Amino acid sequence: MNWPQVELTDVERFRALAAGVPGAAITERVLPAAPDQVMEMLADLDVFASIQADLVEATLEERDGDHVVIRATGKRGQRARLTGQLRPGWCWLQSRFLIIGMAIAAEPGGGTRVALTGGIRVPGRAAIVPIRVRQESSKTLDRLQELLRERSQ
Repeated sequence: MNWPQVELTDVERFRALAAGVPGAAITERVLPAAPDQVMEMLADLDVFASIQADLVEATLEERDGDHVVIRATGKRGQRARLTGQLRPGWCWLQSRFLIIGMAIAAEPGGGTRVALTGGIRVPGRAAIVPIRVRQESSKTLDRLQELLRERSQ
């Protein structure tokens, strides 16, 4: 029997993954930049930390292929050991109290679609406290868009 084959973009896979996390709200925006340019910026942990709402620093501690361990420091001195996947076009990281997820895909009409979710994690469960998730993701996309604009000038 021939089953239909479906190719999903990273953003479509991301939507499916986030749909299984209670409280995860996805915020998406199409940015006027090439996917390679956006991927390069998001792979830079200094840029990654600078666009995230409450982070001031992110340091790669371990890497084994796509699997990473990142030590993150927040604006109020809080620390998190994030583990997960980080590869071009895809990021899903969790610690005991935090989830950060991002995905990108080329937009058919041009530009790059960026999808984000994240927030405070409910300990012991794959769930996000749904307070200000969309607001913080929107601020993150604003910062990313501004950095892309600055670098293109």
